[in-house]
Amino acid sequence: MQGTPAGPGVHGGRGAGAGAGRGAGLGLALVSAFAFGGSGVAAKPLIEAGLDPLHVVWLRIAGAALIMLPLAWRHRSLLTQRPALLAGFGLLAVAGVQTCYFVAISRIPVGVALLIEYLGPALVLGWIRFVQRRPVTRAAAIGVVLAVGGLACVVEVWAGMRFDALGVLLGLGAAVCQAGYFILGDHGSDAGDEAPNPLGVISYGLLIGAVVLTVVARPWTMDWSVLAGRADMDGTSVPGLMLLGWIVLIATVLAYGSGVMAVRRLSPQVAGVVSCLEAVVATVFAWILLGEELSAPQVVGGTMVLVGAFIAQSSTPAKASPEPVAGGMPDKESELSSSRTSV
Repeated sequence: MQGTPAGPGVHGGRGAGAGAGRGAGLGLALVSAFAFGGSGVAAKPLIEAGLDPLHVVWLRIAGAALIMLPLAWRHRSLLTQRPALLAGFGLLAVAGVQTCYFVAISRIPVGVALLIEYLGPALVLGWIRFVQRRPVTRAAAIGVVLAVGGLACVVEVWAGMRFDALGVLLGLGAAVCQAGYFILGDHGSDAGDEAPNPLGVISYGLLIGAVVLTVVARPWTMDWSVLAGRADMDGTSVPGLMLLGWIVLIATVLAYGSGVMAVRRLSPQVAGVVSCLEAVVATVFAWILLGEELSAPQVVGGTMVLVGAFIAQSSTPAKASPEPVAGGMPDKESELSSSRTSV
């Protein structure tokens, strides 16, 4: 992450303004986790009613892109100012993570695929520490370990596990794309007023993702009548269009928007760990709305994720040095401070 202070809302700042920005960032990260976590309970009835999973993904991204089109036009200058950022966000954070995950679950158990995908926060830490050569707080690292361990319990990774090389590679692809979501979401956060507008980035990311997914999902083969009918949600008949509205407006537009703005106010590693709450939210929603029971390991795992997220977000992100770690010898005070606060 970039540690240069850029005002009250940026994670590198000090004082009451920075604290308020951090609190807002945590709130946005929680909103994003809840919004993303609710996608499965709305998508599953549509899939069981006859829609292909990739068709549901295409509807989700294309519908959100259509809603965000006015914002894309408003921020059209981004096309010339930040073309690489927009392409990366669309290919990785939108199309890549969705496609890799949904194809992965066709080859390996859903729990295994979800756990592999949520190695993303750990990959973010690796990127910051070894590529950017920036210090990483111990709390963030411990939070990732606890959250990943808790996820293993939440998704009951031991149930029905089987090895499929391609499925595992696709799951790792989803993890890489998820890490890209957090890293790209933080891009330019230290640029103050010149930072790219996050909603503009999301708008073009969704548009690019929709184009890519159109080729992958082939929506012209979809059974559109499912959307006009009703789907069963644990014995309750729900209009298909209502479920689609939830997936598009809440689980995509709100989820992506609040998620990227959370990264801007926190840091990629902290927001990444808090995002692990999505699996807990998804499990609880499935219990309440779909009648899927929670086991004791899932309850324990959910608690571990909560503890990991709390530890990560309660720490102060390590500041970036003006030069990479390998670029020069720090003074004695900075070296001692770094040894106490980072790994």
